[in-house]
Amino acid sequence: MSSPIPAVIAVVVHEGHTLLVRRANPPDAGLWGFPGGKIEFGETVKAAALRELLEETGVAAEAQDVITTLDILVQDPTGATRQHYILIAVLCRWISGDPVAADDALDARWFAIAELDPESIAMSADVDVIARRAQALASN
Repeated sequence: MSSPIPAVIAVVVHEGHTLLVRRANPPDAGLWGFPGGKIEFGETVKAAALRELLEETGVAAEAQDVITTLDILVQDPTGATRQHYILIAVLCRWISGDPVAADDALDARWFAIAELDPESIAMSADVDVIARRAQALASN
C-alpha cells in the first residue's frame, strides 16, 4: 500500500470567470478541471499551484488562500483503491497571460462561473462548487 499523493489545483478567478483545462491524462482525462498537479519535494503549496498554472496554461497569477482539500480515490476494475490523491485548492489572482494549453492540458480557457453546470460541461467533481466558493472569497 502506498501513501496518498499531495497535489494542488490553481483556482483562478478573474472578472466573473475561472480558468479551466481539459485534462489529457488520468485521473479525469478528457474532463474540464482546474490546472494542477503533484507537489514537488521542497515546494510549498502556493509555489506548486503557481508552477502548475504557468506550465499548463502560460497564465501568471498570485497565490492567495487555500480554499479546500479534496480526496481523489482512483480505483482498479475490482474496486480496490489504486491511487489516492489529496488535492489542495489554492485561490489565485490573475496577473497576466492568455490561456494556451500546454504540458498535460488538451485545451485551456475561461468559463463564466455563473454558467458552470456539470449537466452541460464534462468536468471533474466539484469544479462548479469550488469555483463559486473561490469567487465568494475573492470578492471579500
